[in-house]
Amino acid sequence: MKLSILGCYSATPRTNTNPTSQVLEIKNHTFLIDCGEGTQVELRRNRIKFVRIKHIFISHLHGDHCFGLVGLISTFRLLTREADLHIYAPKGLKEVITLQMKLSDSWTNYKLIFHELTSKSSELIYEDDKVEVYTIPLDHRIYTNGFLFKEKEGERKLDMNAVLNADVDVAYYRKLKQGFDVKDKQGHLVTNESVTKPPNKPKSYAFCSDTAYNEAMLPIIKNVDVLYHESTFLEKNEALAQPTKHSTAKQAASIAKQADVGTLILGHYSTRYDDLNLFKAEAQEIFDNVELAKDGKSFEF
Repeated sequence: MKLSILGCYSATPRTNTNPTSQVLEIKNHTFLIDCGEGTQVELRRNRIKFVRIKHIFISHLHGDHCFGLVGLISTFRLLTREADLHIYAPKGLKEVITLQMKLSDSWTNYKLIFHELTSKSSELIYEDDKVEVYTIPLDHRIYTNGFLFKEKEGERKLDMNAVLNADVDVAYYRKLKQGFDVKDKQGHLVTNESVTKPPNKPKSYAFCSDTAYNEAMLPIIKNVDVLYHESTFLEKNEALAQPTKHSTAKQAASIAKQADVGTLILGHYSTRYDDLNLFKAEAQEIFDNVELAKDGKSFEF
């Protein structure tokens, strides 16, 4: 997995900071998560190929998470895109985008497919043979979801020395990878465990922005490898968090600790703060493995 942070600040863009958007590369997919203003510029700056983006996940309809979408859709059209584009977003975004295209007479020359989200319970919204994506219901001022990306367990690995010593025909290698026992060239049973190794542990990533402190998400994100959790405020400004339905760095760390996640990435900072290291220091009072999101920064895990 590779996570590229295109923008990680709240509210309005500035010359040196961008609103929320990130790209998750997982099992040959390039998933775009949120699309704040300027996302397509940051995609170019980070050398992420537009053509690889086939699925976009929008958490909610506040502008700092979706105002860049119509521009990106328009650019895809100008680049004569042909591949389908799937957008997973709260109900209402389809209406907004369709009206903009209608009034500007800028209909796409590719298929634009909206998957409108309305459920307040976690649900599976995307699945193929390698990846699953679930919603994470969040507590914000409007209907909002985070997203949980999970690799499926892969095939077992051949222990080639053991396979050759067992005299197994190459025609059965596929069966061995799939976990089956097979027979050797003499017709004797060869157990799968004796000639294969377990697959790599599937990886998982949870994106949670924007939300107030919300323990209801804990069962959904339990034991994820990496959690991105908003930390709009420092603890000294906690009084601002509840009415705006945002979190502090300490609250994000508390969620990470209770969920037993591997790594916590903080983001969605209010631009009132100049020193982001204060967020990390505050979170590490509760949870050790903390990283700071930064525009243009990538994480591999």
